[in-house]
Amino acid sequence: MHLWKLLKGAENNMNRLTAFASRNIKEMLRDPLSYIFCIGFPLVMLVIMTIVNESIPKESGMTIFRIDNLSGGVAVFGQTFIMLFTAITVAGDRSRAFLVRMYASPMRSMDFIAGYMLPMIVISLVQCLITYAASFIISIIVGVSLSFAGFFVSLAAILLSSIMFISFGMLFGTLFNEKSAPGVCSIIISLGSFLGGIWFDAEGTGGVMLTVCKSLPFFYCTKAVRSSVAMKFGFDEFILPMIVISACAIIITAISVFVFRKRMKADLS
Repeated sequence: MHLWKLLKGAENNMNRLTAFASRNIKEMLRDPLSYIFCIGFPLVMLVIMTIVNESIPKESGMTIFRIDNLSGGVAVFGQTFIMLFTAITVAGDRSRAFLVRMYASPMRSMDFIAGYMLPMIVISLVQCLITYAASFIISIIVGVSLSFAGFFVSLAAILLSSIMFISFGMLFGTLFNEKSAPGVCSIIISLGSFLGGIWFDAEGTGGVMLTVCKSLPFFYCTKAVRSSVAMKFGFDEFILPMIVISACAIIITAISVFVFRKRMKADLS
């Protein structure tokens, strides 16, 4: 009987979590801006930067915008917008007192956190697959070979990277209101895209710029995804970046969980 009650309670918790996660997916998909920023914008950047690359003289030796390098960078860039919409969703639910009303349900803090994070992770992976599909089409057009195996392996780096960015979104959505959270996220989007080496060769610059880039996790997100797409799995190219991303994902997730629980207790008091 006791085991039956535990199983029944677990089933009820899972049903509540599934319903909450489903609601969050619908909220994001209902917003037209989510399609523009999470899918449309990365695809547009793929096309524009490919055109830029085709306009660069071959003798320059510049390959940062070549599709085999560009695809991984754009996949990481797209995740910054998943972070943005995570923050907007959490901050919006708080400002409309939706979360306060939901706190009266039997759901626990971890149910709320998982209910926000899991659907965003799924959306992030779908976004990545769309980006990769477009990259393959572009590679055929421009005559650059891409590896299916490399894209498949890169999903591990994409998963860890998405957890980190989504946790940032959870953190900002919990700490800031609906108006402030997007502004804070825009700072991370700028840092992630520029200092992450998405739009320029960070390692080619060297000096202080490279040191600054290496001090932030965004550089390692881009490097891990690009290296796996190119089937380069050396320690410096892939293993070290994966270690850094994993550590950052764990730390940021732990901080966001702690802050969310503190805010939940404060709202209930």
